[in-house]
Amino acid sequence: MSDDQVQRPARDDHDVDRSHGKDERRYVPSEVDPHRWVKRLAAVLVGVAVVYLLALVAGAFFPRWWAQRVADQVNGDITSGVLWGLFYGFVFTIVPLLLVLQLRRRFFSWTWRGILLVVAVLLAAPNWFTLSIVVGAGSAAHAGERILDVDAPGFRVATAIGVVGAVALVVILTVTGALAHRRKRQVRDLKGQLHERDERPGTGA
Repeated sequence: MSDDQVQRPARDDHDVDRSHGKDERRYVPSEVDPHRWVKRLAAVLVGVAVVYLLALVAGAFFPRWWAQRVADQVNGDITSGVLWGLFYGFVFTIVPLLLVLQLRRRFFSWTWRGILLVVAVLLAAPNWFTLSIVVGAGSAAHAGERILDVDAPGFRVATAIGVVGAVALVVILTVTGALAHRRKRQVRDLKGQLHERDERPGTGA
């Protein structure tokens, strides 16, 4: 047996041990700081509590306040109630939805997407106020219902119609735009295939 054959296993074992050490260092999981996760959980719980308290305050204030604002605009006229309801329902639904659709743009960072989402929610505030009157179970919501029944007839129904119309229009625009984009891409691909076929030898006219 030669010296090379005797020394090769020792060198291979050394290489295996060295590579094994590298693998151990590579796959050792990083240390997890439990205090950091406790702080995050505490922050989430505090955020949920704050949102809940704000919702309680808003539910006790905004339904009656919004009903009074609408009543001042409508002044008991059913025609005005219908027109204002259609206006609020349509405008303050289609604008936020069109803004939300912009979140698909790839050039927006996640920070800007979050900002746009918050802005869209705030823009729909009139419809949120009306919804709080319709579905609310508190005294403020019931007071708002009575105010709208007397001083703003037709407003709630017209608002619902405006919301449905805005949603339907956005859906139609989105589907139409998607189909047009797909058709444009198919035409572009077909032109590319025809151009490649014309450039092939022996296929020219």
